[in-house]
Amino acid sequence: MYDLPRRFTYGVIESYAAARGGEPVADGALLKYPGNQHSAEWYLFSDLNRPSEERIDSAVTRVMDPEEADLFYVPFFSSLSLVANPVRSAAANATAAPDKTVYSDEQTQEALMDWLEEQIYWKRNNGWDHVFICQDPNALYKVIDRVKNGVLLVSDFGRLARNQASLVKDVILPYSHRINTFKGDAGLENRNSLLFFMGNRFRKDGGKIRDLLFQLLENEEGVIIKHGAQSRESRRAATQGMHTSKFCLHPAGDTPSACRLFDAIVSLCVPVIVSDYIELPFEDVIDYRKIAIFVDSTTATKPGHLAKLLRKVRPERILKFQKELLKVKRYFEYEDPNGTVKEIWRQIRSKLGVEFHFTLEELLVLGIRYSYILDKDLVVVIDLVM
Repeated sequence: MYDLPRRFTYGVIESYAAARGGEPVADGALLKYPGNQHSAEWYLFSDLNRPSEERIDSAVTRVMDPEEADLFYVPFFSSLSLVANPVRSAAANATAAPDKTVYSDEQTQEALMDWLEEQIYWKRNNGWDHVFICQDPNALYKVIDRVKNGVLLVSDFGRLARNQASLVKDVILPYSHRINTFKGDAGLENRNSLLFFMGNRFRKDGGKIRDLLFQLLENEEGVIIKHGAQSRESRRAATQGMHTSKFCLHPAGDTPSACRLFDAIVSLCVPVIVSDYIELPFEDVIDYRKIAIFVDSTTATKPGHLAKLLRKVRPERILKFQKELLKVKRYFEYEDPNGTVKEIWRQIRSKLGVEFHFTLEELLVLGIRYSYILDKDLVVVIDLVM
């Protein structure tokens, strides 16, 4: 892991706090990363800073000699940087103090790359063996073409081009769930609702389906579907709703993924994923067909179909779903020593020594240059099929 200038790690937390009226903290150890659904960057950074004797079972080992490293983790808090400045109205910006220093995510991204591109280990192969976390779909957007050769840790590929990201080289991360984990066992005794959803009704792009689902479901018996923005009150309501419902609706947001899926998993509320295309975390170890119901958007938006489909699911089948959810729940708990962080490192390690098969046409699409192929610690087989 790079020992980045403070500006790119703790400095981002300080800027976030300062923009919200927080006082400077003299002791960096007292800085608290603000809880949000893109907290993976903090958990990975904290894990690598733990003493080595506490990381014995990890798939990766932090080394202090860069010559011994297979991969170089760049711990820039890119998702927090994106939201360091709270969104203000034009009127509020106009009345802001003119001498107040305004944090710039774009300038911070540029400064990171200017610093990184001067490092000898970046120059060896233009960052191919570097790992970047950009969990928010808009994180690192300014410099994405400068980091695309590396391993990207993302929530989905919704806003990334084919020559920037792929399942071949990158890792899909789960969001950090925002509601309390259900502490009970599998069972339907207190799950009186059929289907629950709480979230923003109106989204862009693929998320436009939400409004249509609202119209179709809001009057269905046993269905609780509410419009609500992020707040403590809404999280409490969502916790109550997911813990007392059999199924949880998971339509697309602005991009294919959303935090709600992982809230549902830790609630033992069977996810109903309405999507035509979605990448999910850890698909090599989790069979999502055992823990979720998938419905394509065309079928889901047929009047009366979705509620009818769910009512046909027998209680014993729901219990089976819940028992499978219990088995995999740890993969979505960032604070579990045997949970999310451990699996993310395993996924990253799996990118080493992989044999890739590409056609020449696919190589051109991915933007892979032959000089990089020779430098990469991977076996790349070019299939001469056009």
